[in-house]
Amino acid sequence: MINEPIYRITFFNQGQVYEIYARHVFQSELWGFLEVEQFVFGERSKMIVDPAEEKLKSEFSSIKRSFIPMQSVVRIDEVEKEGTCKISEAPKGGNISPFPFPSVAGVKPVKE
Repeated sequence: MINEPIYRITFFNQGQVYEIYARHVFQSELWGFLEVEQFVFGERSKMIVDPAEEKLKSEFSSIKRSFIPMQSVVRIDEVEKEGTCKISEAPKGGNISPFPFPSVAGVKPVKE
């Protein structure tokens, strides 16, 4: 049996950096979105519980497919095996920042 690849997806979500693992990642038919399916969570020892991984596990447990805006994606890597999923605060003044959104304040609708 051929092992399916596992992808590590790092992206921004509400001022935090998410790092998740999934088996399927592809460009969505919804313009500007990335589709992520079959989330993979590490089967770690039941003695040690990582609160960040448990939070992600509960957040994505009932989700079949997630659509992530492409401008939020920092990096996608194909890895040998899954690691620990995590959420961390986005660094202030660091070299990683979300793609800037255009300002829509003061934009008037175009009349035909």
